[in-house]
Amino acid sequence: MTGKIKVLVAAPIHEDAIKLLRDAGYEVVVREYPSVEELKSIIGEFDVIIVRSKPKVTAEVIEAGKKLKVIARAGVGLDNIDLEAAKRRGIKVINAPAAPTRSVAELVIGLAIAVLRKIAYADRNMREGKWVKKKCLGTELSGKTLGVIGFGRIGREVAKIASKGFNMNILYYDVIRASEDVEKELNAKFSSIDEVIENADIITLHVPLLESTRHLINEERLKKMKSTAILINTSRGGVVDTDALVKALKEGWIAGAGLDVYEEEPLPPDHPLTKLDNVVLTPHIGASTEEAQRRAGLEVAQKIIEYLKNKV
Repeated sequence: MTGKIKVLVAAPIHEDAIKLLRDAGYEVVVREYPSVEELKSIIGEFDVIIVRSKPKVTAEVIEAGKKLKVIARAGVGLDNIDLEAAKRRGIKVINAPAAPTRSVAELVIGLAIAVLRKIAYADRNMREGKWVKKKCLGTELSGKTLGVIGFGRIGREVAKIASKGFNMNILYYDVIRASEDVEKELNAKFSSIDEVIENADIITLHVPLLESTRHLINEERLKKMKSTAILINTSRGGVVDTDALVKALKEGWIAGAGLDVYEEEPLPPDHPLTKLDNVVLTPHIGASTEEAQRRAGLEVAQKIIEYLKNKV
């Protein structure tokens, strides 16, 4: 390759990753969350773009990127990148699938405890001068059954924490069954999706958003859950039918929910979910830890450097 490689960092990444790219001799320009129009106007001068869940790298942006060789996502999901358009142009798409595993898994456990022990509800009332001790009878994780839908890296990490740290039983569903060794290590039993839904005390979702998984958790499946069960979603908002979930929470089909992702993000301030006491809401922070951001940034930076080193 000739000339200095130019990298557009279009979303916040860890400073160690930026240093690594600069140390490799690249010119790094940081422009956080540019609009699609702005991206289209500037992308032509860059060899590499790095994003997170935003901004969107659309077909139009890719077509405008005449020098573009790499699109990197400092995280897992690639749903904000037009993969077909990148493939047509022969542009390498890179991500960091392992980086946020532990951070998301710990958030799942945190949300489960927050819902089961009514932490957010108690906190809100304490700030208003209300002592709601009698309304805060909670439930322990220990001895309960965790249902994991999607048994990839994150699903397995959640199962490990739940099994080894909280003495929980694990039911799981995935399109690919785990090995016997993994099942034994995590005390996990492979089941159908409906068996998981019907028998788990806590259900946690770890599937990508595809046409086959959109509204995977719908009214019919919410009605199959135990009335004492809770739902945790840190995967993608579209995996759950939000209207059906609001109905389930209002009418007591399930006991509660912990949500980090939504069909509409940011979640509108007047959304029905914000009015319910039996749901804990966080603003898509699964991967938002210092450690995960450093791992993600360094992983994509290293992959970019390695890939471009081998380009002629």
